[in-house]
Amino acid sequence: MPRRDDIETILVIGAGPIVIGQACEFDYSGSQGCKALREEGYRVVLVNSNPATIMTDPEMADRTYVEPITAESVEKIIAAERPDVLLPTLGGQTALNLTVELSESGVLERYGVELIGAQLESIHKAEDREAFRIAMQRIGLKLPASGFAHSLEEARLIVEKTGIPAIIRPSFTLGGTGSSVAFSDEEFDPLVEWALRQSPQHTCLIEQSALGWKEYELEVMRDSADNVVIICSIENFDPMGVHTGDSITVAPAQTLTDREYQEMRDAAIAIIREIGVDTGGSNIQFAVSPEDGTLIVIEMNPRVSRSSALASKATGFPIAKIAAKLAVGYTLDEIRNDITRETPASFEPSIDYVVTKIPRFTFEKFPGVDDVLTTQMKSVGEVMSIGRTFKESLQKAIRSLEVGHTGFEVPDLAEGAEGDEALWRSIDTPRPGRLWALAEAFRRGASLEELSRRSQIDPWFLRNLEQIVALERELAAAEGDERRDRLREAKRAGFSDLRLAALWGVSEAEVRGLRREVGVRPVYKRVDTCAAEFEAYTPYLYSTYERECEARPSDRRKVVILGGGPNRIGQGIEFDYCCVHAAFALTDAGFETIMVNCNPETVSTDYDTSDRLYFEPLTLEDVIEVVECEKPEGLIVQFGGQTPLRLAVALEQAGVPILGTTPDAIDRAEDRERFDALLETLQLRRPPGQVARSSEEAEAVAERIGYPVLVRPSYVLGGRAMEIVHDAESLRRYMHFAVQASPEHPVLVDRFLADATEVDVDAVCDGERVVIGGIMEHIEQAGVHSGDSACSLPPYSLSLSVVDEISASTRKLALELGVLGLVNIQYAVKRGEVFVIEVNPRASRTVPFVSKAIGRPLARIAALVMVGKSLAELDFTEEIWPRHYSVKEAVFPFVKFPGADTLLGPEMKSTGEVMGIDSEFGRAYAKAQIEAGNRPPISGTVFVSVRAEDRPGLVDAVKELAENGFRVLATPGTAVDFGERGISTETVPKVGHGHPDTVERIEAGEVDLVINTTGQNPVSVRDSASIRRSALLRGVPYFTTLAGARAAVGAIRALRLQSIGVRALQDIHTA
Repeated sequence: MPRRDDIETILVIGAGPIVIGQACEFDYSGSQGCKALREEGYRVVLVNSNPATIMTDPEMADRTYVEPITAESVEKIIAAERPDVLLPTLGGQTALNLTVELSESGVLERYGVELIGAQLESIHKAEDREAFRIAMQRIGLKLPASGFAHSLEEARLIVEKTGIPAIIRPSFTLGGTGSSVAFSDEEFDPLVEWALRQSPQHTCLIEQSALGWKEYELEVMRDSADNVVIICSIENFDPMGVHTGDSITVAPAQTLTDREYQEMRDAAIAIIREIGVDTGGSNIQFAVSPEDGTLIVIEMNPRVSRSSALASKATGFPIAKIAAKLAVGYTLDEIRNDITRETPASFEPSIDYVVTKIPRFTFEKFPGVDDVLTTQMKSVGEVMSIGRTFKESLQKAIRSLEVGHTGFEVPDLAEGAEGDEALWRSIDTPRPGRLWALAEAFRRGASLEELSRRSQIDPWFLRNLEQIVALERELAAAEGDERRDRLREAKRAGFSDLRLAALWGVSEAEVRGLRREVGVRPVYKRVDTCAAEFEAYTPYLYSTYERECEARPSDRRKVVILGGGPNRIGQGIEFDYCCVHAAFALTDAGFETIMVNCNPETVSTDYDTSDRLYFEPLTLEDVIEVVECEKPEGLIVQFGGQTPLRLAVALEQAGVPILGTTPDAIDRAEDRERFDALLETLQLRRPPGQVARSSEEAEAVAERIGYPVLVRPSYVLGGRAMEIVHDAESLRRYMHFAVQASPEHPVLVDRFLADATEVDVDAVCDGERVVIGGIMEHIEQAGVHSGDSACSLPPYSLSLSVVDEISASTRKLALELGVLGLVNIQYAVKRGEVFVIEVNPRASRTVPFVSKAIGRPLARIAALVMVGKSLAELDFTEEIWPRHYSVKEAVFPFVKFPGADTLLGPEMKSTGEVMGIDSEFGRAYAKAQIEAGNRPPISGTVFVSVRAEDRPGLVDAVKELAENGFRVLATPGTAVDFGERGISTETVPKVGHGHPDTVERIEAGEVDLVINTTGQNPVSVRDSASIRRSALLRGVPYFTTLAGARAAVGAIRALRLQSIGVRALQDIHTA
């Protein structure tokens, strides 16, 4: 069928901020979808609240709305743009849930908007657990015994039949949010109540446990002519009971018999037809009994998903792009395969390699949180690797993770009986480190049968681990010529140079030299979708140790761009955004762009973002091999965050030309002693402080400059191991832990500027001219990590003289450092004095936000500067001071981590961000809060409990709430202070000091807003943690800083005065 010509305008809903379970894979799919639709001549209207995405660039859609993804906002967009159709399948669970709400409330019918890609009935049948169960029974497929509950009483009746342990799955949630396993009757009730609260429909499925069964996924596509293709099979290394997003996964499936695969394939085709996904892709999850091969259906996602992104990168088949084209009428046989240029999309991909995905966790950011892996997803990122065997693919994935592993190192466990007991605990219970525990168990003589019984991991996978450990043992014992003779065998099994160096007690450079001496070098193979049956025209490459190389490098001018690796807190989609912009800019400038990255979720690893893509680990070994194969003019390390920066010096020493700011200039900004000398030369202030290389030195520095002090290791991102300490004992405790965070570099001890205002500046420098992109005033006071603080561009309260001083200091610093490209500088302002906190001569996480706020692509401009263009040539010579306010707000994963305190500090904890834009600061801040899920109420009851020093600064704000009809509850000390200042309050006992206390009031639904600041006293932090936790779980907006609370009251004022409007970026920047 040809494309539909009765459609002119298509509305696409994005996924919103990065959260656990819904990460940058939806930027990849959304960008692909928008691009495909515009190629077909459609007018695309996009709504997405996430400024860090490529899809919200004004060039990706005809009309781009960075607005709250709510029914209220989207209805206004529909009324303004009058789309003919809505495509809801590119924006994850967020888009599906909103589509259901828009349909059920009559908005779509009122404006005549048709759904394409997935009908309401099919969304309901797939997402509603009860409807899905009935549909599966209709086509004769087995599911675990289950029942559907609307209340705790119903759930108790169901579990009497299904038994304990029981799986509890809420409907219409994301990343397993709210799902859990109840192993006892005592655990069951609170887990059901939690699941019911998490479901938008207040419903959940109580399911018989299939723990220990093997878990699989199939990516399936269907067109309007009822053609169905299986794109990829994926097998989970971990058994049922671990969320698939937290499991190691392998493609294609390795342990299915042909009969089992055909049965699963037939079931998937029957499911997509029964559910009624007319056009597009779906992800279907199955479980297979390891005992008798019984197949059961677990669930289905009738949309592009996290696994769709993985399957797209694993096969080279662009699922989101094809799904978008199918939605507008094409059939699979009418769509050409971009890679082969011959085969149609109806040709099922076939692959002759093994793909491994390993999730990336950041439990170190949340002390006290249980790191056991369950049915609720907890990972924040992932890596993917490609090898010719599972062993090679697995070991490449391990070194891609950037968690300190170069292979199967011995885990940190005690020797003897105590160590054995700890080892078995690590194997019996799934945790992030279980893979290394399994390898260690093989070293200690454990049998494959025992490990399979304890871990319930399929013996095939364990046999491969056993073989890696056996080969490692032989390699460690090898000497002289035997090392040379066994090098190729080791490399084909995925051993890194660093791991071999550790086994042989030599340097990485010596191993690299030996490899070259004996001619053991990687070759590059192409991902071609067809197992080499047809020629691949798209250079999408991976390394392996075979004879024939398919790289075929060109003789064009070329630049290599290093990506950011796996998402983690502190280094996420913002850096990928910068890498993508660099690739686009340099391609337009006539360079051949070569991307190196290992993150399957990102736009940078789309095969048509750059001219050539190497899906490789970001290690010195792997990058040098790519550079020597391609021989580029230069390599860019400035855009991918800390990952490529760590490689800069070693790459330069290896003779690789680094474009942009030199590694020496980067070191001058990062090295504390060199940086202090720089500031002294420029006569710029910084908080007093000094480098400390031992606990004793740190204590001496702190005594001299005075507590509180801010302590942190150098060369880290995301505030890793950064802390504010108030006394010598706390400092000693910190030093014991933190010096390990960056072993090669000392610890920095600075006087902490309490109650200062932090300011972020992004600028571009061409060596002669510095142009400021944006000056952002933080809303939270100093002490909260810049990535976790809301900020405003332009500043909303700084004086003109302070802004002028910051601008002048930025120019001095960038020129003195010799910055070529981007620079980010953080300042603190206290009582009108400006202090330099740090300088980062690289892309920062605020670059996408600033670019959207001012309407100029900073990363693109910086990339062109790095290859010789001047800012004058690029027509970027003056700072743009917007006529509107843009507010960035952070989004946190606390709901996934029940033990975590939501109190913010110097260590970054947010996973994503949103952006509110309006002509008035209060409305912009209100939009950002709504987008972040923290909507300020315009009436109701506010609970206030703040430390004594914050009360004077909060009086006017609380008085305004009271005058506008808010009932004010307060703890005794706060109530007395406010009463003396004329504010009528109702006193509530402190937690545990009477009934009903604050937590009980929140749990009872009596509180609509919480304002809670606390001192550093551990008792007050602990007591107030339960207040913040209760507010979070009940969905009550809460603010934990004085500045945040005052801004929230301003947002409430703005919401009371006027409803929120919507405006496209294209209009904002041309006004």
